[in-house]
Amino acid sequence: MDSVLRVQTRIGQRALLLTTAAVPLAGWTVHAVTLHRRLAASRRDPLTGLLRRDAYTTQARQSLRRHGDDTAVVLVDQDHFKAINDTFGHAVGDTVLAATAARLTAWAGPNAAIGRLGGDEFAIVLEAPRGRREDRLAQLMRMLHTPVHLDDGQTVDVAASVGAAMPDILNTRDLSALQQAADAALYDGKHSGHAVLADARHATHPSINGRRAGRPGTGIWGRAA
Repeated sequence: MDSVLRVQTRIGQRALLLTTAAVPLAGWTVHAVTLHRRLAASRRDPLTGLLRRDAYTTQARQSLRRHGDDTAVVLVDQDHFKAINDTFGHAVGDTVLAATAARLTAWAGPNAAIGRLGGDEFAIVLEAPRGRREDRLAQLMRMLHTPVHLDDGQTVDVAASVGAAMPDILNTRDLSALQQAADAALYDGKHSGHAVLADARHATHPSINGRRAGRPGTGIWGRAA
């Protein structure tokens, strides 16, 4: 009888040990999941759901390493965005930005690095095989010039300027250099309704933090909005 009691006691102690160990384990699991969600949220812009600058930069460089010369670095700048805010209000402006983000995501696909660099400027790094680049950029321009329909039935006319840079054309796979050239190309095609593909001329333009340096007072990035 005593041996039976001793066995039951040992079993009870082990069960208690396992139970007490499971409590902090479960707690740490919940904590880890919470931290993961917070980290994921911190990597994304809350309005558009796109990557923030640092997270975008990391993924963009990975994409450049993966696809090499068959990569496109594309910068997008919303045209006349201040006028939209002034005319319709900032809530509508936010809707336009969210719609632009959704269009960029649909155009670029799930494997692209897509970021909101700030304000109304976006960046995409994606696979872009030669022979399809011009058609793909033309498709993007059509999407970005499609009016945005609001929940109340109003329609907002929108437009955007686009510049793109390709490693094989510029003979570099450096993300900063490609973004600088794409930004200079975007500036050249501002308000034209056409995407501009950067060439060697655009790679020599001076820039500040990857943005083209322009005349004082011509917008947050040194160019007219």
